[in-house]
Amino acid sequence: MKKHILIVDDEASIRGMLSMALEQEGFKVSAVGNAHQADALLHKQDFDLLLLDWMMPGVSGIDFAARLRRQDRVSKMGIIMLTAKDDEDDLVRGLEVGADDYVTKPFSTRELVSRISAVLRRIGDNRVDGVTVSAGKITVDVEQYQVHINGKPVDFSPTEFRLLHFLMSHPDRVFDRDQLLNNVWGEQVYVEDRTVDVHIRRLRKVLEPYDCDSYITTVRGVGYRFSGPDKE
Repeated sequence: MKKHILIVDDEASIRGMLSMALEQEGFKVSAVGNAHQADALLHKQDFDLLLLDWMMPGVSGIDFAARLRRQDRVSKMGIIMLTAKDDEDDLVRGLEVGADDYVTKPFSTRELVSRISAVLRRIGDNRVDGVTVSAGKITVDVEQYQVHINGKPVDFSPTEFRLLHFLMSHPDRVFDRDQLLNNVWGEQVYVEDRTVDVHIRRLRKVLEPYDCDSYITTVRGVGYRFSGPDKE
């Protein structure tokens, strides 16, 4: 079955160009011009991935992404931000609201398709290997694709789910950024090192209300590790 992608961009020329390019690559594509239209369509259809322009009139792409990540019905959908911004703080902000990746304009179709394919692989049916893992208050159920903390379900984005599962599956082992990129994002996928730092920060932010953020520790100059409550 073809993967269904929703393009949200206020420029008709960009919607047309992207739609044609992605359809030629074998994707099913829908396209709308603003967040309001996208929200209405998302209530009617299921999509595998959202290509979301950062700068749009009305509700901006980044605000829309943050809103979607709070909704269970689309919490597992992939989100790639399309942005003309290249300032590091702006790009980090995009990842912090829950985007799985970002592509800076101008970009080539080849690069975009590669990024889309990488995100789709991460959120596909075979997203992670292994069985349910638990530590302290946290349980990651791979088959149900759920995280429970204190017995209650907690939402994570697809990338954060993979990252948490990987770290919990290798307790007390330190991984540098390259190792995490290869194991969580996949080899031969172009993702910058700072992406790891942002997702670690987001993981801690979600875990903080449950007093579990300290389970993920930073080893200065090396990388990150997951340690249970008895190792804090």
